[in-house]
Amino acid sequence: MKKIIYPEQLEYISSFIKQDNVLIKKIEKYAREHKVPILSKASSKFLEQLIIITQPKKVLEIGTAIAYSSIKIGRNLSSEGKLYTIEKSRDIIEIAKNFINKAKLEDKINLLNGDAREIMLKLKTKFDFIFLDADKDDYKKLFNLSLKLLKKGGVIFIDNLLWQGFAATNKVPKKYILSTKHIRDFNKIFMRTPSLCASILPIGDGIGLGIKIK
Repeated sequence: MKKIIYPEQLEYISSFIKQDNVLIKKIEKYAREHKVPILSKASSKFLEQLIIITQPKKVLEIGTAIAYSSIKIGRNLSSEGKLYTIEKSRDIIEIAKNFINKAKLEDKINLLNGDAREIMLKLKTKFDFIFLDADKDDYKKLFNLSLKLLKKGGVIFIDNLLWQGFAATNKVPKKYILSTKHIRDFNKIFMRTPSLCASILPIGDGIGLGIKIK
């Protein structure tokens, strides 16, 4: 069988993803300089497309970081759409708030500070779309909480399920052994969840895409 995806193919595809938004460029620059993990360009483009297609009224993001994906979601929501995004770091949440204000999306984005595992238990609303991108050792717990908050027919979007390729290889660097185990264990749970129609897509660092069917 002939392989399709090689580094040069990925580079070719990425060459079409141009960024002309000045603020987004600044956030990407900040992420590079301060080593803050953000969604890859391919993954964030796919996320934006899904938001445009599904037009969710209520979105939950678990893991705000510097609000890179928050802004990409927020600017594609309908006039009725609202994003609730959770970040536990007090230091980074101020940076996120600053970028959200610069994007003039403070009315569309509700920034929640605290432990997602605690905040999600207190949420009284159901969501049309949930984006999970938090600590990998918490994925199972956060995923279970997400399923309870996701409406039937709703979409869940999860990043890092290929984990830099380590999820699919036997040669894992020592410092990634535990996190890779967390991802592999989670992937089995995700793909075998009976209430979801689930797929793992080779986009960016691996996207888990699920639709709640029951």
